[in-house]
Amino acid sequence: MVTSNVKVLGAWPSPFVSRVRMALKVKSVDYELIEANPHEKTELLIKSNPVHKKIPVLFHGEKRICESLIIVQYIDEVWTDGPNILPSDPYDRAIARFWAAYIDEKWFPLFQLLRDAQGEERRAVVQKISEGLSLLEGAFVDCSKGKAFFGGNNVGYLDIALAGCVGWTRACDILLGAKFLDETKIPHLVGWVERLYSDSSVKDLMPDPHILIELYKKFRAMSEAASE
Repeated sequence: MVTSNVKVLGAWPSPFVSRVRMALKVKSVDYELIEANPHEKTELLIKSNPVHKKIPVLFHGEKRICESLIIVQYIDEVWTDGPNILPSDPYDRAIARFWAAYIDEKWFPLFQLLRDAQGEERRAVVQKISEGLSLLEGAFVDCSKGKAFFGGNNVGYLDIALAGCVGWTRACDILLGAKFLDETKIPHLVGWVERLYSDSSVKDLMPDPHILIELYKKFRAMSEAASE
């Protein structure tokens, strides 16, 4: 891999950190992962991201870049030797950014609501997540143009934006029996997920949902103990 002075401040289970690592892998950029507890506001995190105080943070030499999708775009623009991450066509690029914003602003935040919801409220959140996946199924058909990924033949910007969320989506399927990734309802996305777990550029960064479930149970137990 190409050697560069690149570090990522983050935690490997984070879907947002996964995006940055995937983009670096696609571009064959060597980097160091500085593991950070996402629930602790360390001095390094506050200094590196004083506005949001959240991971991930990309260190490129003396430069610090925050927010996962902004970092992915930065990586694409700086390391031009590797495959393009964002589409080269302006319209396709705009559409990819639109759906990435939808994922971050509308769809993935629903999983935070799902964590604490019960009964009828939980069923309503599950329905909204499923409806969002149906929209993303349509986006895949339009963006992929019959090819393997949102980005065409290779993993691209929208693939990376959504792929970071796949591990936790699968974990919810197992933990709650939610059936979000239902082949009868969203066959194109289910096939896309299978290809992600076998694609050489990102497969090593696609987390095992069972490991995520164990991490979630530990975090939940610690939170409940702290609140007693």
